[in-house]
Amino acid sequence: MAIDTSDFKNGMALYIEGEPYQIVEFQHVKPGKGGAFVRTKLRRLKTGNTLEKTFRSGERFEPCFLERRPYQYLFKTGGDITIMDLDSYEQVVVAAEEIGDGSRFLKEEAEITALVADGQTLGYDLPNFVELQITEAEPGVRGDTASGGVTKGATVETGASVQVPMHIDVGDVIKVDTRTGAYLERVSKK
Repeated sequence: MAIDTSDFKNGMALYIEGEPYQIVEFQHVKPGKGGAFVRTKLRRLKTGNTLEKTFRSGERFEPCFLERRPYQYLFKTGGDITIMDLDSYEQVVVAAEEIGDGSRFLKEEAEITALVADGQTLGYDLPNFVELQITEAEPGVRGDTASGGVTKGATVETGASVQVPMHIDVGDVIKVDTRTGAYLERVSKK
């Protein structure tokens, strides 16, 4: 059962030249002259790299059926991360690069999702946002306010470094975007 460009949905997985990709976003374009086409932003599931590609309207593709398996982050040892399958309780050791840069924000017991196609794990989805406590922060200077866009370096409980506003102190809990590593907001004050 092949799919064509009219079936595209964000998050859909398909094979392009034998490689599994996931549609991040797409746009149908109907120019005044010439045929319609679909402009897409795709994520290569094996590497996590994104690319932009254009397809003729009506072009057909083989669907990629992704199974999502729940895992729990247990701990990190050097460059390896140990995760546990929440269905079988089997522990698996994975290189940190396979999980991605966002793994530096994971706390013990955080849930992640493995994306599996044809029995092979293609990648991992992390929670988009995590709440972490500040363990170290550069001192703020008197007179600095919450506004103005001035930031300072801070370290969160997982050991990752984050740029935060000057009013954030050690002990505060902040929300961080795991995809970008950006500070979003203070959740609670110490």
